[in-house]
Amino acid sequence: MSAAKPSGWKKLLSKRWVFPAAYMAAAAIIVTILWLNAGNQGKGSQQDVSSVNSGVETNGKSSPESKPVAVNGETLQWPVAKFESFKTEMAFYDENASEDQRQAAMVEYDNKFMPHTGVDLAKNGKDFEVLAALSGKVTYAQETPTNGYEVHIQHANDIETVYQSLKDLQVKVGDEVKQGDAIAKAGTSQLEAGEGTHVHFEVWTNGEPVNPRDMIKAQ
Repeated sequence: MSAAKPSGWKKLLSKRWVFPAAYMAAAAIIVTILWLNAGNQGKGSQQDVSSVNSGVETNGKSSPESKPVAVNGETLQWPVAKFESFKTEMAFYDENASEDQRQAAMVEYDNKFMPHTGVDLAKNGKDFEVLAALSGKVTYAQETPTNGYEVHIQHANDIETVYQSLKDLQVKVGDEVKQGDAIAKAGTSQLEAGEGTHVHFEVWTNGEPVNPRDMIKAQ
């Protein structure tokens, strides 16, 4: 009795090149699927970034869409009277600025360099009153080791203003202040001792520092 002839599948599987070819084809399919998934994820991430960056960017960046902040009918103001008579001792560190401007906005302390997260205003070494930039509630008011006396005021819409290098505090935690109320006098700080009498002013939105100049109406 003659031996049965092998089937077509058996003949195919007996070829040495079959298994390597099948392996390569499967690998190609897997790589294609992963590539397509990665592309879709990338598109989703880009959309998320766009939604986050609409409006004001943080981390030292200025958005071209930035505009004056209005809270409960008030527009954010500088914490001094007659802003035009003051000198900016140090500007906010802006990643989009020129190299010289970025270097000028770095604070050196204890052999370390840190980006400046506010704007320092001075009046030729003279004393002056520091004013609340917006109406709000005082959440912090005390002396710090390096920043001199410091005051934080919380406002609506998750906006916070910070005032450092102060003296003669006129507010305490829990006080409700109106825009333009005197909260202290300008003083000095160990961190920025070379600037003499000045106020260090910061604006925070959603827990991030932003450039006050982008948030305040031009004066």
